[in-house]
Amino acid sequence: MPGRDPCQALRELLETMRVLRGPGGCPWDAEQTPETLVPYIREEACEVIEAIESGVPAAVADELGDLLLQIVFQAQIFSERGDFDFADVAGVINAKLVRRHPHVFADPGTHLDRDQLAEQWDRIKREERATQTSALPHRPRRPSSHLPALQQAQKIMASNLRAEPGATLIDRAVILTGPLDEEKLGMALLTLATEATRNGLDAEQCLRRTISRLQDQHNDKGDD
Repeated sequence: MPGRDPCQALRELLETMRVLRGPGGCPWDAEQTPETLVPYIREEACEVIEAIESGVPAAVADELGDLLLQIVFQAQIFSERGDFDFADVAGVINAKLVRRHPHVFADPGTHLDRDQLAEQWDRIKREERATQTSALPHRPRRPSSHLPALQQAQKIMASNLRAEPGATLIDRAVILTGPLDEEKLGMALLTLATEATRNGLDAEQCLRRTISRLQDQHNDKGDD
């Protein structure tokens, strides 16, 4: 419903979550912890992706709402503990966006090509790590192990390729000769993820869409 005040809508959602967690609220909501909600975050994120790929705006809005609920839910729990609240979450990401886009906010009008933008992004992230005063200084710097393996591989290789554009992992001929074992298959998949990154493709999305097409073809045959 475009045109509605987003701030008011968000205030209503935050208040609803506070009531659900409070006295006289919902017992299930009240007993949840950040850890028990992790599966729902993963599930809702996947459903957002599916909705986007469906091309149905109403479905995207619905699933984005479910994902937003998980963010609001987590923020409410941590707020009750006195750690941070939703405003802190929004403030942190807003500050990060401004800091990582100096060509837009600090020096508007500066033109950078794709490679320069990637180099600037990496430099700013390195500077952030060097000066970080977060309460979580030992947070892992590698891609999350909870990411799908192909997506995790691409994030790693994207960083490596920016540092060494011509990097290769294993000769294609080696992959295709001799018996296939776990290590060779893993290297083959990592090489494919590297090639996807080099060609601007999302390996995870490509595989998901191919699977979807195959399932549709199978279903069509079943209807014959």
